[in-house]
This record gives sequence, C-alpha cells and structure tokens, in this order.
Amino acid sequence: MDILSDTLSALRTGRPASVRTDARAPWGLRFPPVAGAGFHVVLQGSCLLVPPDGPPVPLGPGDVIFLRSGCQHLLCDDPASPVRDFTPDPDDAGSPVGRITVGGAGARAVVLCGAYHLDVARHHPLLGDLPEVLHLPARVGWHQVLRSAIDQLSTELVRPTPGSDAVVVSLIDLLLVLILRAWYDEQSPDRVEGWAAALTDPVIAPALHAMHDEPGRPWTVESLGDRAGLSRAAFARRFSAVLGEPPLSYLTTWRMTTAARLLRDTDTTLHGIAESAGYTSEFAFAKAFKRRYDVPPGTYRRQHRAS
Repeated sequence: MDILSDTLSALRTGRPASVRTDARAPWGLRFPPVAGAGFHVVLQGSCLLVPPDGPPVPLGPGDVIFLRSGCQHLLCDDPASPVRDFTPDPDDAGSPVGRITVGGAGARAVVLCGAYHLDVARHHPLLGDLPEVLHLPARVGWHQVLRSAIDQLSTELVRPTPGSDAVVVSLIDLLLVLILRAWYDEQSPDRVEGWAAALTDPVIAPALHAMHDEPGRPWTVESLGDRAGLSRAAFARRFSAVLGEPPLSYLTTWRMTTAARLLRDTDTTLHGIAESAGYTSEFAFAKAFKRRYDVPPGTYRRQHRAS
C-alpha cells in the first residue's frame, strides 16, 4: 500500500457522513465543528463558503471545498441571508446520503455536504501540513479523475438507479484521496514542503515506506539512513528539515496511529498490538500509548470501538 493510502486508512475512524443540500435563495446554513475534516462539492448552481477567518469563498458547479479540521463555518447564497443550523432530515437516517431543503424561491444550488471522521486526537503531518480551507475550483482540463468522480456522484444523487447507494458511498470515500492528490499536484515543485514533499523525496520516501511497511521493526536512525543511502547524521538532518520532526519521533507517531486503528477496528489482543508496534511488553506499549492519547489502550478501545 502506498504511504498516502496507508495513512488515510489508519486515520479514519468511520465512514464519511454526507447530506445532499437543496437550497434556494435566500438561504444560509451554519455547520458545527466535526471530529475530522469537512467537505462540500457543488453539484449545481453557486454559493459562498464563509470560513471562521477570512473573506467568503465563491463556489460554482464542480468546485470542491475541504476543511482540514472540520471547523465551524457557513454556507450561503449571500452573507446577508438568514442563517439556520445545519440539521439533516431524520427521515433519511437509513440512507448513505441524507437530505436537507432550505431557503426560499430564488436561485437554486445543490451541494453535497459532509465530513470524513478522522483520528484528530494527535495530528498526523498529513493533516497538519494542509491549509485550513482547501479550495479546488472546477477548471477545464484540470484533475480529470476528480472531475469524473464528481460528475458520476452528481448523476447518482440526482437520478438514482439500482445500486446507487453503494456507488455513492464508494465515490465519497474516493473523493478524499482525489482531493488530496489534486491539491498536491497543484503545488509548485519549488514550494512544496512538509508531508507533500516527503511523499516524493528520493531520500525521505524510502525511509517512510520502510516505517509504514514494518512499524514493529526495531528501526534506528542508522538503519533508516541506510534505506535512504545517507549517513546517520545526514539522514537525520534531512528528515527533520523536510518533516519538521526527527525520524524516530515520526516512527513513534506512526506506531501509535496504527495501534489506535487496531484497537478501534479489530479484536487483536493488546499483546499482539504491542508486538506489531515494536514493543516487547504490554506494559511498555500501554505507557507509550497513554502518553500519546491520554488514556490506556483498553480504555481507548472501549471509547472508540467501531460499531
């Protein structure tokens, strides 16, 4: 598995929640903060996103907005329009996509609104290096795979056919990867830094692959440097300069991230999880885990157990 897919898989704490918003001017919706990342895809019409800080962002058909920390924000046709809290129709509880209708009798906008539930207890650099509000405007010839996914999603939502529920869920899952890939592709090579730079860095990427493939291996800075073809000191300097933390600090972060996923999503014993995370005893693992997540592994499992 590639590093981006592996990291997203580990950070997810559940399936995305999504709602099809059918709005007519004048209208405004206030979205509460979520434990993860928020997103909006404009399927028809136009609207404005009003972030907590900064000016409104105009959105048109095919535009995508990704809110890294799931912060509170507004979506509206005009900042002066009446605003109500975002509350999906409870009658759609059994559907993979809820519905909400809002506004008056003016210009229409249809927006897919939702959230990706992610482990935000300890930020991974994948999320930390992204801007708070990531806007991908629709442009002719740009991000063809993302555009195709949005077009297919719009078709399935507007004109559902047998199997649409499964298709919609898969497309919303796919959007997260495509949104991040599109943003990385848009960055100027001479200005890319942090996680985006590490994914393609000829020195750092091999070491990241090694840590992701075998998190339980007793890696040292020297052995990781060997993977990168650099001396211990040169590798440590390069890694810290690109990712903003030492190699073994990142390794610990990744070990705890994968351990948290196993606690949430599997029945693997604490001994098995400790071993897969590179710890020789459950006690040492539990101590390291509590230092990161503020609770012991067993308590974390009970609190976050996937339903």
